[in-house]
Amino acid sequence: MKKLKTVAVLTASMALAVSAVPFAASAENTDTANYIYGTMDIPYADFYKAELAGSGNAYEVDAVSSATNTKWTKNGEGELFEGSYHSTPAEDGSGQILGVTYPVAITQAELASLGENNFNFQDLTETPAAYKTVTVTDGKAEFSAVNDAEPQKFEAEINLSTETAWGDYLIAVNSAPEDLGAIYGAVLKTKEGNAYAMRHEQNIWRGQFAWSSGIKTTEPHGNVLDFENYKSLMGETISEIVYIAKSGYYTVETETYVPVKFENTLSVENGKAGTASVKLTQEGYPEDYQSEYSVAENFSVGEDGIVAYSDAVPGTYTLTVSDKGGKYAAFSASFVLSTEDLPVAYDAENKKLIAAEGFTEEQAANFIKNLANVNVNEKDYAASGRGAISIIDKDGVINFEAASGRGDTAAPVFDGSGKYTITVTATGYETPLVITLGAEEQPSETETETEAPTEAESTATSSTSTTKATSTTKATTTTKATTTTAKSTTTTASTGSTESPKTGDSRTAVPAAALAAAGLAVIVSRKKK
Repeated sequence: MKKLKTVAVLTASMALAVSAVPFAASAENTDTANYIYGTMDIPYADFYKAELAGSGNAYEVDAVSSATNTKWTKNGEGELFEGSYHSTPAEDGSGQILGVTYPVAITQAELASLGENNFNFQDLTETPAAYKTVTVTDGKAEFSAVNDAEPQKFEAEINLSTETAWGDYLIAVNSAPEDLGAIYGAVLKTKEGNAYAMRHEQNIWRGQFAWSSGIKTTEPHGNVLDFENYKSLMGETISEIVYIAKSGYYTVETETYVPVKFENTLSVENGKAGTASVKLTQEGYPEDYQSEYSVAENFSVGEDGIVAYSDAVPGTYTLTVSDKGGKYAAFSASFVLSTEDLPVAYDAENKKLIAAEGFTEEQAANFIKNLANVNVNEKDYAASGRGAISIIDKDGVINFEAASGRGDTAAPVFDGSGKYTITVTATGYETPLVITLGAEEQPSETETETEAPTEAESTATSSTSTTKATSTTKATTTTKATTTTAKSTTTTASTGSTESPKTGDSRTAVPAAALAAAGLAVIVSRKKK
């Protein structure tokens, strides 16, 4: 691990480090004994100028503009963008990350010549392990590359993704050194002789690196992504990832090809679960793109664009098309295969979802795996994705202690009254499960297509009864002489997997007015004939 050295230990090695700086020093700079150490707020353009020197695509690095997302101000020790500095926030909360606060070496005379424009110089009481040397010519400061007597190299697994919310590409470096600390900057170097600077928030994010090459130009918070200087990175091979830490350089060597992306259309129509086929639409692909397709077991894609499948369970599926030649990026599209069947019922005694009569445990488990939304007393709660609330666990148990929000803002999902109408929606299932608990007993109602309740059913008072649908056109359950009907609704999904479909973001709610006549425990289930 690198350690700080006291100012008193300034030796001839200091002189050697300074002499290696790729900038011409003025006559006043030759006396290294006059150097003092501190930190300066260095704009990205100045911070990276020497780091990109010699690359075939050297460019001036811009500040990062951010919308009202306040994360860009988190630059304190241990915070998200430690090592950066920013502008004063505007009234709407927007602003810029301007550059990097980094250790420097400068002579007293040259520091004085900068006057008030001294980049917010702050004295250090110890000689830093790494620093940039500052030279001043005609009142203009220039910064060297990092002076580091002990640059580190390490080995790591590099994963490149061509599908990310933060741009067009994302690199994850596994097993970075523990003593790396905060990332003050980073440079991606390629075999083609180019170098690309990474900046906080837009490119550096929790130890990962992301960038846009012009296909996806905004990120989830609405910030516009700079991409002009990263276009040429497509089709190149990254040979080095150079971290700039407070203690100097950490470099990992790699051979990571950046596949070419392009605007295109790829979609798959939704269909029915089981054995059938759906249509694929693929447009805008280069002539030399050699398409290979993958979905899941028992799926195939014909030359006519027809996706055929057999024994497919309901849920979200993802079709991926990749280039057999390896030049271009792979692309994917999600689609939903659905059913009118409802394979789950509510077990009031154990407070959980179980397999409905006529369905298997596997079919019930697939419904639970694909949970999309849980509506409690007319309020929706996402069951998957960002911000999801775990109201029903993977075993189907309902958590009546569930809360939404965190800390002091957490609010119970169930108000404690014991009177709840719960509508459970799953991706790929057109019929939701409706559970009514604790409702006051209502007058008997009957529908012509539903069998009349027995005397035992009409006088039942237990909340543990479980019943099944008797209607062939609607999901109808009769309990305590009360009939509740849930009409079929259609769901859609935004995410999924292959052989084991996951939840989408679909949300379907049954109005509470339609459930007003419910008894103590009403279970709506439906099995397609």
